[in-house]
Amino acid sequence: MESQRVQESEDILFIKRPSVLSYRLNWISGTIASNPRRRRKELRFPFRETTVKPHTSHAVERSFLLSLALTIFILVVEVIGGLWTGSLALLSDAAHVLLDVVSLGLSYAALRFSSRPADEEHTYGFHRFEVFAALVNGTTLALVSIAIFIEAYHRIYEPSPVKGLELLLVAAFGLLVNLVVAFVLSGHQHHDHGAKDVNVRSAFLHVVGDAASSVGVIVAALVIWRTGWTLADPIVSIFIGLLIIVSSLRVIRSSVHILMEGVPEGFQIADLAEAMGQVPGVEEVHDLHVWNLCSRHVVLSAHVVIADQKLASAGEIMDQLKRRLHDDFGVEHTTIQFECHSCGQGTVICDNNSSNG
Repeated sequence: MESQRVQESEDILFIKRPSVLSYRLNWISGTIASNPRRRRKELRFPFRETTVKPHTSHAVERSFLLSLALTIFILVVEVIGGLWTGSLALLSDAAHVLLDVVSLGLSYAALRFSSRPADEEHTYGFHRFEVFAALVNGTTLALVSIAIFIEAYHRIYEPSPVKGLELLLVAAFGLLVNLVVAFVLSGHQHHDHGAKDVNVRSAFLHVVGDAASSVGVIVAALVIWRTGWTLADPIVSIFIGLLIIVSSLRVIRSSVHILMEGVPEGFQIADLAEAMGQVPGVEEVHDLHVWNLCSRHVVLSAHVVIADQKLASAGEIMDQLKRRLHDDFGVEHTTIQFECHSCGQGTVICDNNSSNG
């Protein structure tokens, strides 16, 4: 059916296509009325199409599952080895590994939840789950490091015998497996536009911290084996605790920054406003906000002042703005409110013959 002209002035032309629109709305209404459960599947949301990249998500999930299996194996070996050798350092490392197991489990769950599409109740999807999981990981790590410090303090004043050679063998094996897990996770720390997945980084930091602590345990084992100086065990435990708390604070800071909707790392509001202002037709940019939905998705909203013009021309400016923000800054979801000086704020397209004139 030909387009019908419903309003025209010297400044603007509105076009209406009643047949296509009404048929589409009637079809959706009939579908929902006949089967309310299909409502979530039929209605579309901005983040339904951009929520997940299946090949990337599946690869990361496989990596997490493999890493989780290897980490559980390390945990069992180190707990048995720690009890056998009497080493606090090895048991501390086992506690760190236990946190890795929890971390990887939460990370895997976060990936599964965050890959679920948006619906009516969660219009942005479930991306924030990964941030909450990372925050839990970091907070728990900080608490465990405090427990290690307390136990190391008691071991310094009340030394316990430690089997040096046996400790060395177990720690060396743990280091080897930790390096394998770190290698598996290292390929998934960065995504499109250089954004860091805070949840993958959280799990990776756990494993790297484990590898570093295993090196410390090996050093302690060598000292105890060759010299019999058992104080090396609690001293290395303190070193492990420091590694844990430093990594946990970094994860906590990143997670809290996202939850507080802070400006994403590497972004400058002035740079965004300048880039938007360079788009032809844009006269002014204000009320600009940018934040992370999660570590991979950047969201932006802004008010943009443009000259009075036809609706089609405003649409072209909108397309250029979104393309510039996506290509130059990696912004995936943009909400822009157009304004014009002669109409007042909040008006996208105006008619100078109207009372707002």
